[in-house]
Amino acid sequence: MIMSTLADIFQMNQELLWFTTIAVDLTFAILLFRFFGRQGLYASIVISLLLANLQGPKLTEIFGLQTSMGVILYSSIYFATDLLSERYGKAEATRAVMIGFTVSIIIIVMISMSLFYLPATNPETASLAQSMHAATATLFSFTPRFVLGSLLAYLISQRFDVWMFHKIKSKTQGRHLWLRNNVSTICSQALDTIVYGIVVWWGVVDFETAMQLALAKYFFKVLIAIIDTPFIYMAREWDVADKDWVDSNEEQQKSLA
Repeated sequence: MIMSTLADIFQMNQELLWFTTIAVDLTFAILLFRFFGRQGLYASIVISLLLANLQGPKLTEIFGLQTSMGVILYSSIYFATDLLSERYGKAEATRAVMIGFTVSIIIIVMISMSLFYLPATNPETASLAQSMHAATATLFSFTPRFVLGSLLAYLISQRFDVWMFHKIKSKTQGRHLWLRNNVSTICSQALDTIVYGIVVWWGVVDFETAMQLALAKYFFKVLIAIIDTPFIYMAREWDVADKDWVDSNEEQQKSLA
């Protein structure tokens, strides 16, 4: 009954569903941090990448603009890297970016390999096996340009996000968290959109169409960057030293070595 009512409400108001999805996604991210420390943020990045790859091809319309589920779920990765930057420094945030990059490669390779398997031919399951195979192939038929564009956009924009976050933090002497969180994310998301658009859409669609797709995605990315600001302020003050698997004193000694 409750699920049916929620489904009716969200189907009638996709914008409400969008805001709810963002809130739930960011809430899960800060809860992972609250219960597992920095390792929880690593997990949050991996989960977001998995979900973005699984649901990314699904297109929908929010505020009359076409976007994908991947944009919604992928954007929370910037929140996790910014929180890592704020709490643990540039090295930890960069490590998280490289973990995410490696995970992306593993996901693409393993899913691509699974598509080489033929569906079962047993008469009792052949119909189901064939339909599932076709659905999986449709969902995960990565083109080389899509793979290259996604990986390059992720690596370049994420590394830039970490660099700019700390550049602004240094210039403002640690003040104005809202400024470095939003400016670093908004600028890096612009870079992500440009790199992805050039690699994936260049020569495939006309310039006007490419700009429409890019601007629509960027609009949602900027909104998410603004929405996540209260969450990073909330999480910044939490004491999670006892949740980290790496002893903070040991890590400080390593950083000084």
